[in-house]
Amino acid sequence: MTTIALYNIKGGVGKTAGCVNLAYLAAEEGKKVLIWDLDPQGSASFYFSVEAKLKGGIKKLLTGESQLDASIQATEFENLWMLPADFGNRHLDVLVDSTKQSKKKFKSLVGSLQGEFDYLFIDCPPGIGPLSEAIFAAADYVVLPTIPTTLSIRTYEMAQQFFEENQLDPSRLIAFFSMVDIRKNLHNEVIGKYYKHKQFLRNYVPYLSTVEKMGSKLAPVAWFAPSSYAAQCFREVWKELKKKTSA
Repeated sequence: MTTIALYNIKGGVGKTAGCVNLAYLAAEEGKKVLIWDLDPQGSASFYFSVEAKLKGGIKKLLTGESQLDASIQATEFENLWMLPADFGNRHLDVLVDSTKQSKKKFKSLVGSLQGEFDYLFIDCPPGIGPLSEAIFAAADYVVLPTIPTTLSIRTYEMAQQFFEENQLDPSRLIAFFSMVDIRKNLHNEVIGKYYKHKQFLRNYVPYLSTVEKMGSKLAPVAWFAPSSYAAQCFREVWKELKKKTSA
């Protein structure tokens, strides 16, 4: 099983859209895919119309009061399952402290899924703290959707610095540009500069109204608009990411 965490310190960068669409494309290829929605906003769960069965489910998982399998729900899409968010996720940084034991417990939860799925996609909450550290330790790859602007690039550099300071393998950190507007000089300049970095994918996702329609369609772009430019862009990002994470 390959675990891919979609993460950014900043919100509003296309993180959840990336997670939902990339996971769907993996499932479309016949892979067994699980999305774990750890963002208290629960947007990934909303897109798939899945609600948590039990309140405080994530707390019970971390304390051992319930089993992971009992919280996994099927979506209406073939090969795609969901561990939905609940509002209790907002307290996760309290439940997951910065100790090695806490990180080990979270990593053990992820490891318990080994053999059941081909891919685990984690939709991470924004910010950085004990939960982020636990996810970084458990995930095979941390993928940062990044808007080509100064502040968004700064969050990528902060994540890169965190990896270096904590002696994490930098090859596990991957970024791709999202919400790109090629009419903007700044976007073009930033993309041109950071494409030199090996950690950035060559393909990107533009700022497109089709992606925004996910909220009304409650489905991934490649499902409700399979021939659209947005679907094509996500497919190219997935193709490149899949190659990079299987190397």
